[in-house]
Amino acid sequence: MKKIALLAIIAFTTAGVSAVAQKLNKKGMKKVLFVVTSNDKLGNTGEKTGFWSEEFAAPYYELLDQGVEITIASPLGGQPPIDPKSADPASATEDTKRFDSDKVLQEKLKNTLKLSTVNQKDYDAVFYPGGHGPLWDLVEDKNSIALIEAFYTHKKPVAFVCHAPAVLKNVKVKGDYLVKGKKVTGFTNAEEEAVGLTKVVPFLLEDALASNGAIFSKGANWQPYAVEDGLLITGQNPASSKLVAGKLLEKLK
Repeated sequence: MKKIALLAIIAFTTAGVSAVAQKLNKKGMKKVLFVVTSNDKLGNTGEKTGFWSEEFAAPYYELLDQGVEITIASPLGGQPPIDPKSADPASATEDTKRFDSDKVLQEKLKNTLKLSTVNQKDYDAVFYPGGHGPLWDLVEDKNSIALIEAFYTHKKPVAFVCHAPAVLKNVKVKGDYLVKGKKVTGFTNAEEEAVGLTKVVPFLLEDALASNGAIFSKGANWQPYAVEDGLLITGQNPASSKLVAGKLLEKLK
């Protein structure tokens, strides 16, 4: 009986220690907010758009696999649109294949938080994947603009890839554009021309950020290229997604 009682005490103690360890681990876990578009219309073309799956999936798994807790938000909440072209098998990567078969993530995407309900104080950084969708909603979204400013002024990393740096267009800090004097990159004029959408998009990202005082640089079309300037991290195109995620991870350490 004494032996059984001793074993019970050891088991109870071990379980208690394990629970405490899990709580401590959870407490120390970094939290990143992903903000995606709710817009599914590609201007007046009648075609669909949304967020680009590779630009979401690659950073998502890069961060998740390093123990980062990720929350997803969008202007309207609920299921955000995925650009159908990014779901084309020809564009598939290991990350998008994982994304397509990840039932937990698919359920999470169906229930994105409404952007107006989130607060920077609950997260350590914010990340915006691209796709053409954000050009028509997040660029002008007051909640998004205020959120980026809040993260930045509270000295938390803000990261964007491909078309997502466009959402910085109207963000100001202490009266000046956030990008003024900052090194940035994003989907280039040449890349926009290559996909035949220069006359469709409401503005060219490269021109808009440069006109706001950004120091815009770029790599070759479709090649990985990312720029870090203090808390601001930007990537040029879908191929740059993991580079941006890597730089963000370094900031979170």
